[in-house]
Amino acid sequence: MSNYSSADFENLDPRKHIIIKGAKVNNLKNIDVAIPRNKLVVITGLSGSGKSSLAFDTLFAEGQRMYVESLSSYARQFLGRMEKPDVEYIKGVSPAIAIEQKVSTKNPRSTVGTSTEIYDYLKLFFARVGITYSPISGDAVKKDSVTDVVDYLIAQPQGTRVMILTPLLLKEGRTLANELQILLQKGYTRIVVDGQMLLIEDITQIPDPKATIQILIDRVGIKHHDEETQFRLSDSIQTAFFEGEGTCQTEIVGGENRSFSDKFDLDGISFEEPSLNLFSFNNPYGACKTCEGFGRVMGLDPDKVFPDKNISVYEGAIAPWRTEKMAEYLVPLIKNGVRFDFPIHRAYKDLSVKEKELLWQGNKYFMGLNGFFEMLEAESHKIQFRVMLSRFRGRTTCPDCRGTRLRKDASYVKIQEYSITDIVLMPIREVLEVFDSLTLSIHQEKIAKRILAEIQNRLSYLHRVGLGYLTLNRLTSTLSGGEYQRIKLATSLGSALVGSMYILDEPSIGLHPRDTKRLVSVLESLRDMGNTVIVVEHEEEVMRCADEIIDIGPEAGRHGGELIFQGNWEKVMAHEQNAESSRSHTVAFLTGRDQIEVPKFRRKWADFIEIKGAEENNLKEVNVKFPLGILTVVTGVSGSGKSTLVRKILYPALGKLFGTYSEESGKFNELGGAYKKIAAVEMIDQNPIGKSSRSNPVTYIKAYDHIRLMMSELPIAKNRSYKPGNFSFNVEGGRCETCQGEGEVTIEMQFMADVRLKCEGCNGKRFKQEVLDVKYDGKYDISDILSMSIDEAIEAFSKSEPKLAQKLLPLQEVGLGYVKLGQSSNTLSGGEAQRVKLASFLGKGNPNQGKTLFIFDEPTTGLHFHDIKKLLKAINALVEQGDSVIIIEHNMEVIKSADWIIDIGPDGGNLGGYITFEGTPEQMIGIENNFTAQFLKEKLK
Repeated sequence: MSNYSSADFENLDPRKHIIIKGAKVNNLKNIDVAIPRNKLVVITGLSGSGKSSLAFDTLFAEGQRMYVESLSSYARQFLGRMEKPDVEYIKGVSPAIAIEQKVSTKNPRSTVGTSTEIYDYLKLFFARVGITYSPISGDAVKKDSVTDVVDYLIAQPQGTRVMILTPLLLKEGRTLANELQILLQKGYTRIVVDGQMLLIEDITQIPDPKATIQILIDRVGIKHHDEETQFRLSDSIQTAFFEGEGTCQTEIVGGENRSFSDKFDLDGISFEEPSLNLFSFNNPYGACKTCEGFGRVMGLDPDKVFPDKNISVYEGAIAPWRTEKMAEYLVPLIKNGVRFDFPIHRAYKDLSVKEKELLWQGNKYFMGLNGFFEMLEAESHKIQFRVMLSRFRGRTTCPDCRGTRLRKDASYVKIQEYSITDIVLMPIREVLEVFDSLTLSIHQEKIAKRILAEIQNRLSYLHRVGLGYLTLNRLTSTLSGGEYQRIKLATSLGSALVGSMYILDEPSIGLHPRDTKRLVSVLESLRDMGNTVIVVEHEEEVMRCADEIIDIGPEAGRHGGELIFQGNWEKVMAHEQNAESSRSHTVAFLTGRDQIEVPKFRRKWADFIEIKGAEENNLKEVNVKFPLGILTVVTGVSGSGKSTLVRKILYPALGKLFGTYSEESGKFNELGGAYKKIAAVEMIDQNPIGKSSRSNPVTYIKAYDHIRLMMSELPIAKNRSYKPGNFSFNVEGGRCETCQGEGEVTIEMQFMADVRLKCEGCNGKRFKQEVLDVKYDGKYDISDILSMSIDEAIEAFSKSEPKLAQKLLPLQEVGLGYVKLGQSSNTLSGGEAQRVKLASFLGKGNPNQGKTLFIFDEPTTGLHFHDIKKLLKAINALVEQGDSVIIIEHNMEVIKSADWIIDIGPDGGNLGGYITFEGTPEQMIGIENNFTAQFLKEKLK
């Protein structure tokens, strides 16, 4: 339902609208749509309805193609041939920037600071206005220039007599007599020995080399405003610095003596002058020598040496000294602890920093752990010692650079009391406060004004998109898709482009409703700069603030692809009057005509799994019980510690019990409760179900085996002796050998991008013609079946092949009815891949049914309200069959449907990490000062 009649549509001004005519990409049904320019536009609709086809495959693809077409033919060869989207015409397209959710970098050196460009400005800031302080005295390190000495001397009263001197340095292999002879040859006539001036020519007895000997460079009378005096002083001072190898001394006749140095040193240490390379960890000059700029080293892991922090040294807190043989190193500590006041009966976690340090360093009474491990190193030719060493080693934060990757002396350069290492280790919201309250000298301000504005600007955007809890040192590869997308959004805002078209893919993913409001204000800033902002989104708050909502539907797949509704929020609300004729699921949910019902009762629980003393990342030694046999939701604002608790502690701890997880897990003290009552743990996240173009949903849920067997048992297949393998495109036999069952061939174009063309041998059908002659029911060959959507396949086979339909049913139940059976899994979104995994467990094939713990990480990603309703039904089906489900989620529809809520907070980053609530949704809305409770109240009214 477009806002414009066809006559109006033809007359629209491309300067005011982006006009799309006859879009037929993927499942779009020849739609016409006009998108107002320089507005915030939300494209919404069910998963698979065609939103991304319109936003990315049509609009963005055309913007990119037009940009590439505008380049020279030389540049175009490196960018490859860009296909024109299947559309009659598009007018009014601006340069397009797409911000998707994929974390595209695995670079171990890429950090939040480098990817937002803030770190580049920080390097410049510290290199230009930073002051180096000596770590010994804490005094500022300065070097004197010729100008500094001239200014000092010119400031003396008119007519003052001054002497410019420099120490006489004996060069290697020369005697004092040789040195004096050379001075005469250079044209110097006088030296000063212990304050007494002597003519070199008149010296009959060589002075004692231990005496203070200076060369007199010049004697000058100070004349103010006299250029000649200034030139003479400058010349003499420069000579003094040269002869004294960096030292110049001045003596005011009858007044003070002063020494100047043009070396950058203090307290006997020679410092590096601040420069960009000093602060660059991607440069050998600036990288920490210990960890080579990676921030982590192989070393002794304190968590392995002290695995249980709740027990004392006496009870065996030091793991390497627990065995009978090694206990001999513990005995001196136990016996003599009283002599140096060490509490051997106090739990390790309650020891002071100094006491913990003592255990490592040791003293005259006992060998410390450092000495013990050094001894093991020395004896490492013995296998038992090598094994022991390996047991307590791990990748730990580099002790020299504190994980910041920078050489140690970079931290000596400070602005006020902050070094660059302090800044990158602080949460962004604190860094913003530091930069807002900086007081610089007039000179520093002149240099740093522009740099400071860029840093403050970019930090404030990161804070506004809800990432204030991150540190600039955080690795980009450890960010979630939503966090990475918001970082790119903040970077785009920082670069302040105008007149562009930004296309965003669900920027609200991973955001608590509290932060969504901030995100909207950022999108509005982007629009107000003069950009068109197009957002593919399901979040109600974003739609409420949009200038225009475009709803694609009504359903998914072949039942979608139409323009159902276009208008602003007021028009959505007015649409209620016309509810009967409306086909829009979006309008139905927004107006309350359709909704996700609150469960009539909350399930009770008795058994639980308990995690004690969790303290990974920002978790503050929390103890938490995860109930079994019910639906538990873990909530909290972004960055509060939800993923750390569930993904880095609970899942690895259980996975190691079942032998399904081998990587390092987060820090915690103890796994307790009835964990023996579960037989398996499954993490259902958004990672692809298969990276190969041959992997697809129907193979993942094991339904393809049934299809191949079904086809091989048809009469014509039996006559030709076809086996199930003839109907597979992965093995030789029935597949087309031209494309090896891919359906398309890749032509390598050397300097240009590879071109993928439909295979001429099978016309994209993947199989040989003789295999395609085998038709099920006289209608469908194997290629037709793989091209069916799940919905079509269930319809076609529900009576004749009920077992196959039964296997496909879970995919339909989780809202993937629109996906094709043979669709390549690398074309599925993260949310779709997650739901395929869920479907594979809803079938009857799970041997651990009723004893499995399922963990979902934000399963509502990419889901419309209508699909969330289906998803909740599918997840509840798991609970009904006796399994346990834990969901990490911000979506209030899911939170209100939980049996039990665990809320972590109260805020993100170092302000989070506490368990703020455990209980039912009804109990939660009764608590004060809780962000989740505030928004949940609305849903439970």
